Amino acid sequence: QVQLVESGGGLVQAGGSLRLSCAASGRTSRTYAMGWFRQAPGKESDFVAAISWSGGRTDYADSVKGRFTISRDNAKNTMYLQMNSLKPEDTAVYYCGADSDYRGAAYPLPTLRSKYDYWGQGTQVTVSS
Repeated sequence: QVQLVESGGGLVQAGGSLRLSCAASGRTSRTYAMGWFRQAPGKESDFVAAISWSGGRTDYADSVKGRFTISRDNAKNTMYLQMNSLKPEDTAVYYCGADSDYRGAAYPLPTLRSKYDYWGQGTQVTVSS
């Protein structure tokens, strides 16, 4: 089992920044791909960003490209999401996930929620206008 715990959410004004963290514990593996999803009230969960086990490959939703940066520190078993130029439409609960079946660089990074088998409890991000 892998446990994921998000932190770093909060209330910020439009144009501001936040950095989310996702700490992994348990049977972690550096081969896992990891990612962030978000869910706004009354809406489905949306893909935000994903990162390979080495951190060398990343993928982003079009809505956050150029504003958000995903990274990971495997020595600390922690993944990050730096969010800049935040907009009110970024308001959501942000979840981190791990794909333990990720097969490596020959395969695309997982962007579907169904590909992830471990999830954190979520952290609320609220952006005021």
